[in-house]
Amino acid sequence: MEIERRLVLEVVRVTEQAALAASRFAGKGDKEAVDEAGTQAMRRVLNELPIRGTVVIGEGEMDEAPMLYIGEVLGQGGLEVDIAVDPVEGTTTAAKGLPNAVTVIALSEKGGLFHAPDMYMEKLIVPPPAAGLVDLTWPVSANLKALALALQRSVEDLVVVVLDRPRHERLIREIREAGARVKLISDGDVIAALAAAIRGTGVHAVMGIGGAPEGVLAAAALKCLGGEIQARFVPQSEEERERLKAMGGDENRIYKTEDLAPGKEIVFAATGITDGDILEGVRFFGGGARTHSIVMGHATRVVRFIDSIHLFETGARVTIRV
Repeated sequence: MEIERRLVLEVVRVTEQAALAASRFAGKGDKEAVDEAGTQAMRRVLNELPIRGTVVIGEGEMDEAPMLYIGEVLGQGGLEVDIAVDPVEGTTTAAKGLPNAVTVIALSEKGGLFHAPDMYMEKLIVPPPAAGLVDLTWPVSANLKALALALQRSVEDLVVVVLDRPRHERLIREIREAGARVKLISDGDVIAALAAAIRGTGVHAVMGIGGAPEGVLAAAALKCLGGEIQARFVPQSEEERERLKAMGGDENRIYKTEDLAPGKEIVFAATGITDGDILEGVRFFGGGARTHSIVMGHATRVVRFIDSIHLFETGARVTIRV
């Protein structure tokens, strides 16, 4: 458990600094500025860590992303790790000052995270009690019945998160016809996956088509929490189909949590940029700021919520309150 014991608090420092930087642009309407600030801060802190880390899920290929690109090597040298990042999940959300914008990272030993290409992926995400009891190939109504049974409630009690996209019109209709309610989101299916896996959020599942890289990040978190993701790649062109094959993927296969995050040691962390269902956003005060994060390890079986005070100015004082 060397990776988790040595890096769990270092990793949350990465997401904290990215959130602090990105939050300066939250609500200013410029999603590129939000993303650039978060990415630069995340890269800077990763390069300070005692790791030799390779980005397997990043901002894109080298010619598309000048920083945190797939294949980029980061760190001072040391532990060999794979890195999956989303410096700002929900750039549009953050730019508009809307809820649930976060910064996210997952680390594992080499080979512990699936190298997913940047394409669409159909997903079904459920909390721990329903793990192993649902099936992506089943009709929506059947999965909702199985989920309701696992949670010891009726289908009418369930809330399902779905990305608000035209492609989901039929899915939304089927969920509602089955009796469940739909919570539409504009972005952010990684934080939605966490909400589904954590009791008390009012979210019970995530369904629909989203990004494959986000699917891997969600799998890392769900493996730590005991929830489940089932997913299937949905290439949109022959070029994407060939790229998927080249990276070892199969569009006809149903990938489960263990397939997307097979690592024995996994560290996952997220810090809120704006207030959300699980995490509070960055709150600035004179001379400092407060952040709220979640960090967890699979092997150590510990989930931490971390409330941090950051003092920017020498001699700064703050009255701490809960």
